[in-house]
Amino acid sequence: MADLLKGAPVAKALTTELASRVDILRERGVVPKLAILRVGEREDDLSYERGALKRCDKCGIEVQRFLLPADCSQDDLVAAIRQINAGDSIHGCLMFRPLPKSLDEAAACALLDPTKDVDCITEGSLYGVFANRPQGFPPCTAEAVMQILKFYGPKGEGRVPELRGADVTVIGRSLVIGKPVSMLLQAANATVTMCHTKTRDLPTKCKDADIVVVAAGHPRTFSADCAVPGQVVIDVGINWDPAAGKLVGDADFDAVEPIVGAITPVPGGVGSVTTACLAKHVVEAASRLCGTR
Repeated sequence: MADLLKGAPVAKALTTELASRVDILRERGVVPKLAILRVGEREDDLSYERGALKRCDKCGIEVQRFLLPADCSQDDLVAAIRQINAGDSIHGCLMFRPLPKSLDEAAACALLDPTKDVDCITEGSLYGVFANRPQGFPPCTAEAVMQILKFYGPKGEGRVPELRGADVTVIGRSLVIGKPVSMLLQAANATVTMCHTKTRDLPTKCKDADIVVVAAGHPRTFSADCAVPGQVVIDVGINWDPAAGKLVGDADFDAVEPIVGAITPVPGGVGSVTTACLAKHVVEAASRLCGTR
């Protein structure tokens, strides 16, 4: 039976640390604030927003919401982004995507001030991730993967091998997870192999890995024939399985869990750490403003 790498302990530890950092910032007259920009009322956006509000409250981060109807104009969206950019008290912005098809999402992302981009939607933030420079912030989900590996790593619970020199296979190549998390892993001195759903002989590519990050966007992409004993599997996927009537990951959990050494559950794994990483980015943005870390 594999060790379950649950997200809740990771999020709790990170929240405690962030609350202390926020106290220090407040003593210096800086109150971290997140702007949430939401267009419409998609249920997944509302669910994440509720989680973000709770996490920010626990950390002492203020939140200002900018809510627009689903049929808003591009001008309305531009006006909201410009208001966020101009707000001296706002340190970070979370803009929910995808936007309605009637809006130009690329133009909206490009308009956001990169220093307030806490979820890597601007080219400036992407450059920071790919160049390994402290510019902008990586996607919160990619950061959540790294936080889980750190928490359960040699200096934490010891259930995950040291990233330095480790062989890691990343399944997925999106700009949201696959590509940025591979850059973060390489910055931690891991040796990364990138795969995707069109990779030939995926099992062979996976069996050589100490750690596998599965972010393919398709349920059960990582199957039993990909797994080996002792392996660590970080499952980023969240998919609804109508046959099973439940959420499942991109790994075939029931088939893989008896084989590997450790695995993140779905739900209760990576997803539960993302709002803590969002809060982390807001606090770091505020820290940069006042010249502290």
